[in-house]
Amino acid sequence: MTHRSILQPAVSLCAAIALGVVAMAAVPGTPQQPSATPPAQEQPREGSSKISGNGNAKPKLAVPDFLAATPDAETKAIAATIGQVLWADLDFEREYYMVPRDTYASIPVPASVDAVPFDRWRELGADGVVIGAVRKTATGVTVQVKLYSVAGQTAAFSKEYSGTAANPRVFAHTISDEIFKQQRNLTGVARTKLTFSSDRDGERMKGTVYDRKIKEIYISDYDGANPRRITVNRSLNINPVWSSDGKAIAYTSYRRQNFPDIFIQRIYDGTPPESPAHGTDRIHNFLPAWSPDGTKLAFMSNRDGNAEIYVMDANGGNLRRITRHPNIDATPTWSPAGNQIAFTSDRSGSPQIYVVDADGLGQPQRITSDDSWADRATWSPAPFNEIAYAARNGPGFDIKIRDMTTGQSHFLTNGEGSNESPAFSPTGRHIAFASTRLGNQQIFVVARDGNGLHQVTKEGNNYTPNWSR
Repeated sequence: MTHRSILQPAVSLCAAIALGVVAMAAVPGTPQQPSATPPAQEQPREGSSKISGNGNAKPKLAVPDFLAATPDAETKAIAATIGQVLWADLDFEREYYMVPRDTYASIPVPASVDAVPFDRWRELGADGVVIGAVRKTATGVTVQVKLYSVAGQTAAFSKEYSGTAANPRVFAHTISDEIFKQQRNLTGVARTKLTFSSDRDGERMKGTVYDRKIKEIYISDYDGANPRRITVNRSLNINPVWSSDGKAIAYTSYRRQNFPDIFIQRIYDGTPPESPAHGTDRIHNFLPAWSPDGTKLAFMSNRDGNAEIYVMDANGGNLRRITRHPNIDATPTWSPAGNQIAFTSDRSGSPQIYVVDADGLGQPQRITSDDSWADRATWSPAPFNEIAYAARNGPGFDIKIRDMTTGQSHFLTNGEGSNESPAFSPTGRHIAFASTRLGNQQIFVVARDGNGLHQVTKEGNNYTPNWSR
């Protein structure tokens, strides 16, 4: 959905689109996380040493393929996957200089995680090296991992994990997050998820005259791997957002007799979707946004005759109207403390970003003025106090970030395609957004300083990303 269609609601208020109603596809089972068990032998106390670089330089870290402690093909494949994914996870946060994996060929493969050729890794310039091993068990696999200081030849991090062999990436993501926490006091995002809307299946609606393409809701790992389709109702399903506990997604769907309504899908328990806003053919509800504590939803609705911002409890109770203006108010987002809501309004002529108290008692304050069009605000998590939004000053949009403390703004993207729908990572260190820079609209992630751009999706067109907390 484009910015224009939100503020000039051709989709929401147009003639009815005949859509069939099909049951939601449940995603069974909460993803299994590997469990940590004590290492088999005495190891240095975790946190007793940190891997450091020379002077102020970033530590140089090497992550070769893990060892296959059992020689079957499946174990070897799992070991290789964990090493490759862990290297990429550690590289993503840019806390380390990651020694390129294609330089490891000359390093002899150790017989175990304890037989490390430190002299050879020192020659390669590594300050730290991660050595791991995978062993098949009767119920799955056990993964042992150690992060060594090359100079001290001691283990700075040592753990053993056990779990299913079905998704080796989970082991890598878990190890990455725990290394960052122990070594850098940083909360990593390797185990977080993205959700987005996509037309990648190429399916089309039946009996419509407006737009025959459909969009369904997907989730994936933070890097785009393991995409899974959440909705299967052959309709428009758009603007998905994660709940604060990462167990539910709220989104807008036209699945029910052409009109848009808000649905909540608790994606891991297999229950039918809920529709707490109680839409009808005359009451249209859009653009849900979870409060930081997960108890409320802000959203846009025309239930009083005009598109305004409302807040309700997640179960639909305690409904209250937040904005009151004859123009269109849309795309709400909560402040980290939950006491304010930013939204888009064209009350000043062109769409701009405003902020209002979450109780709706104060007067909205306009916070953007340098852009001809400002839309799709998303508030950063604490401790940052920033709002990212899509700004248009030419033919397309760019992502812009406004510091709410200083009032200063800067561009995150610079005119490569049209860039829209920013979403902060749970740590605020990265932003996901949709961009046409390579042709079709795809999801990208980038560090908040504009470096480290990664393409997340590649199939079809993909829209409105949101990052799990």
